[in-house]
Amino acid sequence: MRAVRMLVVVLSMAGAVAAAQTSVGKYAGEFISLGVGGRALALGGAYVALANDVTAGYWNPAGLAHISYPQIALMHDEQFGSLVNHDYGAVAIPVGSRTSIGLSLIRLGVDDIPDTRNAGVDINGNVTYDPAQFSRVDPDRVTYFNAADYALYFTYAQRYSDDFTYGANVKLIRRDLGDATATGIGFDVGVWYTPMENLVLGANVQDITTTFLAWSTGRNELISPTMKVGSAYFIDLFGGRFAPAVDVDVRFENRRYASTMNFGPVSFDLHGGLEFQFKELIALRAGYSDVKQLTMGAGVHLPKLHIDYSFAKLDAIDQPGNTHRISVMFTLETEEFRRVTE
Repeated sequence: MRAVRMLVVVLSMAGAVAAAQTSVGKYAGEFISLGVGGRALALGGAYVALANDVTAGYWNPAGLAHISYPQIALMHDEQFGSLVNHDYGAVAIPVGSRTSIGLSLIRLGVDDIPDTRNAGVDINGNVTYDPAQFSRVDPDRVTYFNAADYALYFTYAQRYSDDFTYGANVKLIRRDLGDATATGIGFDVGVWYTPMENLVLGANVQDITTTFLAWSTGRNELISPTMKVGSAYFIDLFGGRFAPAVDVDVRFENRRYASTMNFGPVSFDLHGGLEFQFKELIALRAGYSDVKQLTMGAGVHLPKLHIDYSFAKLDAIDQPGNTHRISVMFTLETEEFRRVTE
């Protein structure tokens, strides 16, 4: 499971950051790829071509050009029995007749991790720093630290025509692990194209220039580009609208085993989802993610407020329980905030 890989990477980073070198981190950007938003996650992450709201700042910056009113989105997710906290918030604003801007923040953290390195006591009750002499741990000497990753997105999107939009992100990354910290900056570029009625194509190249992370310990990491391409088709049926969607993530990190398929160092991960919306009031969704998770969910569209729920079926061996995510999106849908038309 991706969450398991993510946790292993976070907890093993303590030993890795000690080496002063630059390397391509195979999972250095894994926390960014977990996804956001109840709607998108219920569809298994097949959302590059469907993202046309505030969450497009993450999924495909080009989709942000389709908003007509300011929007705010929030999501909270807990995994591993509340051990891992995944939080997301975003705001997007239409500017003029063709432009949109947005700001998104993601935090993934394991909080209050006990540090017992200076809390060892030998058989005589004396403090010892030699693990071989540990008799017990003195709880009064235990300290705590957080392992947390942050990503801040600044999004710009532009409508070139009725059928084509494009957008870009400037992405600031911060990683904290006890006394070690890392900072980095990256760039995403996305496009959205409607070649024919009811068919939408999308693409988002994340970390397009390769994102550089500089650790305070002297170690440097590189996050390789990921190309996300997707398609969606709309079918009006039964008084509502079906939207099957398929995405492919193309990575260049030599993921030979942790991927759907690969050709040498290039790997491919598949996402699939199906949504049915009835009169823009309720929505039912199902999907299959790139980490072989079955997902499902539902959405309720109230005036100015969308509430989306997603459920992911997880293997109890890898993670206790299943994952439930709820996100809310508020739209300032009043005439005074409506996008200016040409």
